Amino acid sequence: MIKESNLPEAAAVFREVVLAGDYYLGKVSAGQVFRLLDLEGNQAADTLFYCADDPAERYSATDTIREQGNVYLTAGSILRSNKNQPMLEIVADTCGRHDTLGGACATESNTVRYDLEKRCMHACRDSWMLAIAEKPEYGLSKRDITHNINFFMNVPVTADGGLSFADGISGAGKYVELKALADIYVLISNCPQLNNPCNAYNPTPIEYLVWDAA
Repeated sequence: MIKESNLPEAAAVFREVVLAGDYYLGKVSAGQVFRLLDLEGNQAADTLFYCADDPAERYSATDTIREQGNVYLTAGSILRSNKNQPMLEIVADTCGRHDTLGGACATESNTVRYDLEKRCMHACRDSWMLAIAEKPEYGLSKRDITHNINFFMNVPVTADGGLSFADGISGAGKYVELKALADIYVLISNCPQLNNPCNAYNPTPIEYLVWDAA
């Protein structure tokens, strides 16, 4: 569902451009709203969420999909934790659909999907591992890297129940906004993938913006 935001960019209290292949790790407080902005179009933002009070409670694709009865996310979707508690709500979305099933690229999956020579290519899992190594104050470890959301990524479910990685459906300037329903850690890998059309084989920057609670 397409729903535009009424938040002016000038009122944002924080903003950061996340370069292609880079990561962002930070905290949003309950009531704050943050936006992921696809600056040039068809970029994929592989994202994980954790409850700041207890990072062992984290975004759960299983609970989210079951409770909303839909494998895709858009405006009105409630993201739920592995304790089936609401974590975030998508309050605006100009892309219209975001993937919960495709997972994140890794050196191992690049090898299986594409070719042995792709094993050493940079991947989202590498970015997440670098984030938790460089920012130990968040208390995250390798065991906390679980199933993610792929914002802006197009992964259709085929008629026989499989998945296909298709051309992106986002575009330059499209965005998704989420309201934190608790204090949340946000961990983003701005996908460096060069082997599938999720970002038109051309990774580009995204922007991350935060607004205080009204």
